[in-house]
Amino acid sequence: MRASRRKLGTERSTLYRPYYSHDEAQPIIPGELYELDGEIWPTCIVVPVGYRIGLTVRGKDYVYPGEVDFRLSNMKNNFTGCGPFLHDDPDDRPPEIFGKTVAIHCSADHSSYLVLPIIPKK
Repeated sequence: MRASRRKLGTERSTLYRPYYSHDEAQPIIPGELYELDGEIWPTCIVVPVGYRIGLTVRGKDYVYPGEVDFRLSNMKNNFTGCGPFLHDDPDDRPPEIFGKTVAIHCSADHSSYLVLPIIPKK
């Protein structure tokens, strides 16, 4: 998700699944605070009692720091931690915009949260 495309489409968004209209650029102003809703794609994970869920928020793709030599025969890039997809095209992610420091602000007045569904037993 690009913070500059954070405008929510209210007609399709739900509490647990934000929808972005992508019809308006909203540039980020350094030093200003912005609330961003990030979607986590639906999946099926059963978390046993007593276990924890961890979430990492990053300003870039995860890249495995070790040796990587695995790829699918129909893909040109090795799998480095987030599949074969790279988000480093200079036309799509110009360094003068995307090569800066990103800060996540969290305080008593601006808390971060994660919405997870609880599916009761039948």
